[in-house]
Amino acid sequence: MASRRVISAVICASLLALGLIFMRGSSETLSRATASATMHSFAKPLPRGQGSFRVSERAMGIRKVPNLRGCAATSADMPKTGDYYEVNIEKPIGISFARGNDGRAYIIKLDERKGNLDPRCEVGDRLDEISASFGDDVWKAENFGQIMYAIRTRVGGLYFKFEKRDGDMSFLEIDTKDVEFRKERRGGNYGAGTREVQMRNYITSKENERARNEVFNTGLELYEQGKYEDAIYKFEDVLGMEPPNYVGDDFRRITPMYEIAGYNIACCFSKLRQWENSLGALRDCLNSGYEDFEKVRNGDGLAELREAEEVKFQALLDRYDEPVFDPKLVEGFKNLFGFGKK
Repeated sequence: MASRRVISAVICASLLALGLIFMRGSSETLSRATASATMHSFAKPLPRGQGSFRVSERAMGIRKVPNLRGCAATSADMPKTGDYYEVNIEKPIGISFARGNDGRAYIIKLDERKGNLDPRCEVGDRLDEISASFGDDVWKAENFGQIMYAIRTRVGGLYFKFEKRDGDMSFLEIDTKDVEFRKERRGGNYGAGTREVQMRNYITSKENERARNEVFNTGLELYEQGKYEDAIYKFEDVLGMEPPNYVGDDFRRITPMYEIAGYNIACCFSKLRQWENSLGALRDCLNSGYEDFEKVRNGDGLAELREAEEVKFQALLDRYDEPVFDPKLVEGFKNLFGFGKK
């Protein structure tokens, strides 16, 4: 009897072990199948869209979006320095761009929490071509403001063509190429070479600040003329010209001009009656630290958005500027005591 129990226990244990092995094998097969499906869906071809764009397309060097097929890149597919590579990425994207000293767009940050990425993209890579706001045309990426406009307004996936630069961040540098400066830095010294470079950098930073102010003022003029799309390009340029490593007198890491330009972009989209783009720009503006909530609630710039998307607008604003009194509670008191009734 005892031996029969032992045999039964051994059989049960064997069956249990076989079941676990089978389940593990099935799970691994399922995982491999899921991973394979994910890899094949990572770089889907862009959907063909309809529509046109008012900006001079010839000036952008237009061609058609290539039909990129196959799996996502592996380590063997990684481009070498100086190579060009093409990717399709579905929105939202986790890539942030900065405006280089040459006016072109460069990858400044990659954040998978923010949106989708491609493993080939690296900080420092330069954008060479991008899909147009509408349709399947491709633009040469030579105007930072128009690039950012295309990214904001395009529905669906985005096509990018990048130049691999192996993390080269010189597009943000002002002047560190002086021979004497480099010698002094290596030796830990401070001399005439360092002072000369510091003076040149100071002058260059002031020139950049002046140029940024001019771009901002041009954007305001275009806005006043009702040329809202053109104004967006200028305000996007202002965002891209944000000085790196900025620290204000109040220790803020973002310039006031950046916050205001972001608000102005939201206003431009509101005037264009592009509600989702306006809400998105307003969200970015508030995230950057913009705090003029009185202007957001009552200013003329967002009047169309407030009227068309009252619920979404209020929900977004309440996340950053919660009202002291709940509007529903106030309205309830008015109804209870008959305030405002004739």
